[in-house]
Amino acid sequence: MCKTLRLNFPQWQGGESGNISRLVPELAPQQAIQGYAAGARLLAFLSPKHQGAERDVPVSLDWHTPTEHGIFAYQANKRQLQAALEMIKAEQPERIVTLGGDCAVSIAPFAYLADKYRDDTAVIWLDAHPDLGLPGDNYTGFHAMALAQLAGVGDEEITAMLPEHKVKTENALIVGLRDFGEPAEQRRQAWGIETVSCRQANRGSDEVLAWLRQRGKSKVLIHLDLDVLDPAELKTAVGTDPHGMSIDAVIRTVADIGKHADIVGFTVAEPMPREVIKLQTLLQGLPL
Repeated sequence: MCKTLRLNFPQWQGGESGNISRLVPELAPQQAIQGYAAGARLLAFLSPKHQGAERDVPVSLDWHTPTEHGIFAYQANKRQLQAALEMIKAEQPERIVTLGGDCAVSIAPFAYLADKYRDDTAVIWLDAHPDLGLPGDNYTGFHAMALAQLAGVGDEEITAMLPEHKVKTENALIVGLRDFGEPAEQRRQAWGIETVSCRQANRGSDEVLAWLRQRGKSKVLIHLDLDVLDPAELKTAVGTDPHGMSIDAVIRTVADIGKHADIVGFTVAEPMPREVIKLQTLLQGLPL
């Protein structure tokens, strides 16, 4: 058993290639979709040195990623999820920090922690998007299904892989939501998932802390999709929806949550270091 596990999870298959190419047109299609992997390596390099257990989830770079059961790269997503679950089970950590990778990298660690801490768990999802997609929706990217899958709603085979105790939707809060597209918005309302806007979050942490007090949970899982940030200040994610949270607001929100609850899970997801990938392309083309 370890106290804190750092999970390096450079998964890219959760993104659907056509959509990622549309969002990152300045890169070649394969560079764009696999840019998640470069982003994960960069996060691991830039993050503070971790003193505890650290595991790297093996991620395939095979470009052959067929859509099955309404999910792009279904088999790869399943294999990598299973590998992450097995690593976590072997370590039995009290806390998990995950560096991704697409948003689906939160599924394995958060599912384990939700099962470990049961009804004392709240999820705070900092994201421009709700991630409440389901197989059968028009968009097949698994990263857009992450929060729904954690709630036990999604592909049946994947749901069966996860621990028994799922995240309760009323114990999830989305902060920084700016994409209210259907059918995810209808699900969010039906499932009782509350939101805090970027304007509210930039002003202060009061709404987030009020929700946390109202839920009465002592353990918190925080998912940070980098697209929650305002791209005018930092453009480092796949999504670039305008008018997001400031860097200072994200840091302050997380710090304030930590003063009122025990942050046992933390994920950083959806990095897309466009300029770094361009630099890598240059270096690979030189006789170095």
